[in-house]
Amino acid sequence: QASAAPSPTPAMADPAEHREEEEEAAAAGEEEDTGAQIAPIVKLEEVAITTGEEDEDVLLDMKAKLYRFDKDGGQWKERGTGAVKLLKHKETAKVRLVMRQAKTLKICANHLVVATTKMQEHAGSDKSCVWHALDFADCELKEEMFAIRFGSVES
Repeated sequence: QASAAPSPTPAMADPAEHREEEEEAAAAGEEEDTGAQIAPIVKLEEVAITTGEEDEDVLLDMKAKLYRFDKDGGQWKERGTGAVKLLKHKETAKVRLVMRQAKTLKICANHLVVATTKMQEHAGSDKSCVWHALDFADCELKEEMFAIRFGSVES
């Protein structure tokens, strides 16, 4: 009882040869110029963006992670990660702390640094500091306790 090997049919052709043919066809399509012109659907005008920081000098600009103490839950909640700046107004000489989230640039802290603001090292970490401030980041002025953690002790 001898069985003969089936003869190759188009469905059983070598897959490598089939891929080569597809790649050659695709490459030929890339080189072919159709002459089609694509016009933009919407024309966007350049817009000047103001950050509110134009009249201020930057005293400090560092990357950090900000936390807010949740009094109801009794735990620290992450507020954001990004650039924290101390900005001094050119005319009034008032200093404020502004922090924006890294990718969205959304403000996660915005408050004045006043003479009564006391920043102290966090008991749990030598890379962190804690302070109280009246914060306006959520468009509502309220007393908050913050902690900020920097990447290194030197920062």
